[in-house]
Amino acid sequence: MFKSFFIAGLLIMTTYANAETIVLGMGCFWGAEKRMGELPGVIEVEVGYANGEIEGRYEAILAHERLLRLGKTTKRNHAEVVKVSFDPAQVSLERVLAHFWENHDPTQGDRQGNDIGSNYRSAIYTTREAQLAVAKRTRETYQAALKAAGFGPITTEIAPLKAYFRAEEYHQKYLKKNPNGYCGLGGTGVKYPGVLVPPQAIAHAKPLDPKALNFKRQLIVFEAADCPYCQQFKAEILDQWKSEVPIARSLSPQPPAGWRLEKALFATPTIVLFENGKEVSRFTGWNGDKPRFWKWLGFHLLSPEQRRIAFEQGTEVPGTGSHLDEKRPGTYVDPITGAPLFRSDAKFNSGTGWPSFFAPLPGALTEHLDLSHGMRRIEVRSASSGIHLGHVFDDGPPPTGKRYCINGNVLKFVPDPVK
Repeated sequence: MFKSFFIAGLLIMTTYANAETIVLGMGCFWGAEKRMGELPGVIEVEVGYANGEIEGRYEAILAHERLLRLGKTTKRNHAEVVKVSFDPAQVSLERVLAHFWENHDPTQGDRQGNDIGSNYRSAIYTTREAQLAVAKRTRETYQAALKAAGFGPITTEIAPLKAYFRAEEYHQKYLKKNPNGYCGLGGTGVKYPGVLVPPQAIAHAKPLDPKALNFKRQLIVFEAADCPYCQQFKAEILDQWKSEVPIARSLSPQPPAGWRLEKALFATPTIVLFENGKEVSRFTGWNGDKPRFWKWLGFHLLSPEQRRIAFEQGTEVPGTGSHLDEKRPGTYVDPITGAPLFRSDAKFNSGTGWPSFFAPLPGALTEHLDLSHGMRRIEVRSASSGIHLGHVFDDGPPPTGKRYCINGNVLKFVPDPVK
């Protein structure tokens, strides 16, 4: 059976009735054809030219690029692309796009390696409206992974396919015909963060029992068996979990009975925040970026004033914050992670209008030079979440001589159990 559709007056054919097609620009289309064709579930890969304003012919595209460099035209050139047809029952669109992101450098703009020009731009051209949201979502996920690895912003163009021309026959399957042929395609070495959930997968694990969860606010980590990123998340986050928000793990891609996911899961781990049984936000994939994870969670746990202090280095008006008059024995903890920061027996009245301590708990804080507002100060942040807490000064009482001047609104007090 065949499926066909028209773009720019050209008939696009696929050989499976249920196949999907997406058009991808990865620089040199010879290498892109080879890379994308290696992915299981991909039916056919064809090289071509897309989304330009000129005729779709190789020599015309090269000539037009020369005119663009000389400033003699403003018409948009085509990108060298591959038209990827795949069976969504065997491989998801997300998996196809993860392969796309991993197999070229999407941060280089109008080039790919030594191939320079707008015809070598990174691009995703969609053939269905639903593909746009998926493409943008995977871009956000991969951008976070690239940022953590020190790369700049993604420059990939994401747009509907408006024009497509099949490339000349000698370009098709070029590297099969010429095994030693040049291919300038190379990835960043950064893996897409997460194990993608196969579309045909029906988990044998049962969904979590809603009776064992907190209906008002609950985090669920959706995992997969043999998922190394899930194990990394467990070691780096779950094994040290002290946050007041309960968290549970599930091997089923389905939510608890009666609860609702906003959209299907496409990668593991995916951490979903539910409130009143409905998804309010999700964090997809894991690459060790703890500050980004805690900031994501913090935006849902903290008030606007707390967020201003925690994430924008704000300061509360003296005398207005919490815990100034708190005298009970107990521990002051990070409001997002729940990690202990100060003990009450290190608190003293500094007369400044902010809760003050002469010592933190070991390893609780990190110190950073702060030159803002024309002053030279030492900022202190929570070591667990990275949020701004306040500053430390050298005018405190014995035995340390330090004064940790802390915004009370970003402290949570946990009193000692009554004996």
